[in-house]
Amino acid sequence: MSNANAYITSSCIIRRQTVVKNGARIFEGTGEGLPEFLRSLYDRFSGQYPKFHKMDLLSKLGWAATEILLQDVPMEAYAPEDTGVILANTSGSLDTDEKYFDTVKEIASPALFVYTLPNIVIGEISIRHKFKGENAFFITETFDIPFIAGYVRQLLDAGIIQAAVCGWVEQYHDGYEAALYLVEKQPRGAAVPFTAEETEKLYR
Repeated sequence: MSNANAYITSSCIIRRQTVVKNGARIFEGTGEGLPEFLRSLYDRFSGQYPKFHKMDLLSKLGWAATEILLQDVPMEAYAPEDTGVILANTSGSLDTDEKYFDTVKEIASPALFVYTLPNIVIGEISIRHKFKGENAFFITETFDIPFIAGYVRQLLDAGIIQAAVCGWVEQYHDGYEAALYLVEKQPRGAAVPFTAEETEKLYR
């Protein structure tokens, strides 16, 4: 078991038209569909990033959750290779896969094909924030918090990364949920120890 310090310094949970950051509800949608809800998050928390509009829904969800997670966090203090991105979900990129398959019947869509791997969301996040550290995307039946926490702790303990954006980004048709955590070796703000138990508390 690791004895090294690691802390959750920020968290963002998005589900059921609601955004909760660090345990506080900060945004509620108006009952619109997922594309409109994600656009409202972009308008509220991001600003000018034209590439957002070309992303598939899974990437938009993970990208928007990361924008909110890292808002007001000085990530430029880390070298690009010091921040990793470790994510998981249960549906992979199946929603986009199905949409792409539909286009193959006539003219295959290169714009959709680009997003037929779930780890593309990591690429979109990394491009936006200039992260070049370790990254991985896992497919699990449910959000396996002990597994993700253990994997990230190994990377931190080995000195492979100094910080990580990690968690769950799931989207299939109208169903969606994001639960992201910023983990760092040094505490800031209302940080809590990075354990599976504390991660679970923030996820509820």
